[in-house]
Amino acid sequence: MPIKDQLFLASQYLAPHHLVSRLFGYAADCREPAVKNWMISRFVRRYQVDMREAEQEDALAYPSFNEFFTRALKPDARPLDDLPGAVLCPADGAISQMGAIEHGRIFQAKGHSYGLADLLGGDAARAEPFQGGQFATVYLSPRDYHRVHMPVAGTLREMVHVPGRLFSVNPLTARNVPRLFARNERVVCIFDTEYGPMAVVLVGAMIVASIETVWAGLVTPHKRRVRSIRYDETARAPIHLEKGAEMGRFRLGSTVIVLFGPGRVRWADTPSVLGPVRMGELLALPAG
Repeated sequence: MPIKDQLFLASQYLAPHHLVSRLFGYAADCREPAVKNWMISRFVRRYQVDMREAEQEDALAYPSFNEFFTRALKPDARPLDDLPGAVLCPADGAISQMGAIEHGRIFQAKGHSYGLADLLGGDAARAEPFQGGQFATVYLSPRDYHRVHMPVAGTLREMVHVPGRLFSVNPLTARNVPRLFARNERVVCIFDTEYGPMAVVLVGAMIVASIETVWAGLVTPHKRRVRSIRYDETARAPIHLEKGAEMGRFRLGSTVIVLFGPGRVRWADTPSVLGPVRMGELLALPAG
């Protein structure tokens, strides 16, 4: 492994993850034109962001870097696959891994896997419906559209905030940081759908200033412990979202993991591992 990669990985263990992320979050929320315009201009140039897709094409018109980063797209920028029964890709990015959940483990990269129950907050009962099911991991690069949409229509059953570290998420850390996605801070959203339970997990990363959902807004840590919020008739009014509707967004970074139970879906041939995907493209079809 090159020395620069070794140094980067070593820094991931030594860096004060949450302090770095909070400081970057303050800067990303800054509305001072000189500051936010400098940040946005450098970002657009470095990552070759295509602003022609954005509802507001002028990158410097956004009040802050965060609002630029979570920008809305033009209505026709991401057409939804209309194949009957289609399960849609929830975000722009690359499919880093997809396949079966075997023996309660999810494949991360060669030599590494992590526990299904760990990913979902350590509750075996919450994980049980997904045992033997299917998973897909979508990595969002900095240049991607960073809103997350519903793969299928669903009614929210539970949202779980799981505190954790904030390792950077990229192919290098996936290959070298054990249990990466089960260690980073994340928001687990579990829906009831026509395909049975579906989990959409939004995983944070270094300098990810925050994770938001459309029903709860900014999801913030709560005393550094796992916090579960139920959505049902007795607790909160049920929340139903249609296929393709926005469900959340990242203010920088990271990764979305989609889970289904056994015998519910089969991954389509269209997406390829490490291949680029766009929100709304075909991800899976009904099993059988």
